[in-house]
Amino acid sequence: MSERPPKDLSIHAPHRAAESRYQSMPFRRSGRTGLRLPAVSLGLWQNFGDETPLATQREIIRTAFDHGVTHIDLANNYGPPPGSAEKNFGRIFAEDLRPYRNELVISTKAGYDMWPGPYGEWGSRKYLLSSLDASLERMGLEYVDIFYSHRFDPDTPLEETMAALDTAVRSGRALYAGISSYSAERTWEAAELMAELGTPVTIHQPSYSMFNRWIEGGLLDAAGELGMGVIAFSPLAQGLLTNKYLDGIPQDARAARPGSFDPSLITDDVRSRLRALNTIAAQRDQTLAQLALSWALRDERVTSVLVGARTVEQLTDSLGALDAPPLSDDEIVAIDEQASDAGLNLWARSSDS
Repeated sequence: MSERPPKDLSIHAPHRAAESRYQSMPFRRSGRTGLRLPAVSLGLWQNFGDETPLATQREIIRTAFDHGVTHIDLANNYGPPPGSAEKNFGRIFAEDLRPYRNELVISTKAGYDMWPGPYGEWGSRKYLLSSLDASLERMGLEYVDIFYSHRFDPDTPLEETMAALDTAVRSGRALYAGISSYSAERTWEAAELMAELGTPVTIHQPSYSMFNRWIEGGLLDAAGELGMGVIAFSPLAQGLLTNKYLDGIPQDARAARPGSFDPSLITDDVRSRLRALNTIAAQRDQTLAQLALSWALRDERVTSVLVGARTVEQLTDSLGALDAPPLSDDEIVAIDEQASDAGLNLWARSSDS
């Protein structure tokens, strides 16, 4: 008798999306545009590079879509290494989600360092359009739904950056144009330039959380007046607004690993405020993460919140925020007593330009 060949663990059945996927997810219109996004979107900034098993990534993305998370957000430099998140997503898309392409909103961005030399970052036409072409190739897509200028470039005329976004849309490589981490003033300028070109800025993606409230200083007002949607990234303050840091820094937490999170930010004052917010969450039968998402979504100008996930359990916990009642005025006042800046805005330099 011949031996049975070893099982190929890379082979799996094609995904069949849950029929109930639209029953519990609320959708919000992006400003005054026709684009509607799920209240919770999935961001692939962390945990979708080559360091995370593809099977784990696949399980998270499948679970998200099965719960109505139709929007998946990437950028050219997400990984590590840069580009690997798009490449990994492209494989999962081809094997699991291609039949559902018309139900998905897939976004990517360009603006940060991606390859050596003078054409590998910032906001030039050369970089933005070259990067978009490379992103489409990595993901195996004909187009993305949203293409963003990932940050304002102080050395490139804004007219050039916006014209590149206009070209991306007019060429069919993107359906909508977006900007990320632009100040209120630059947002107004970008919107006016794009209006002249005939391609509106559909959405702005800023950082926003209980501990990083900079967009309340004018950007939310600008987006509302311009009819532009807002999708908040890092609404959990890179994981700080979860129960993992209430008593210290766990070894498996992001703050314990080299990268974008500075552990010195977790001061005694911050931990005290986290515990107070956690008490408010418990009184609402929510986790701290769920409270943070409910809070970020309290303003109707916020179209969606972008959440990351290292595990399916983290994702489903975030989605649980949608089951809670709206925050009362008294709860918002109590949260405001604890929710103030904690030095977490790593993107302030772009927003201040």
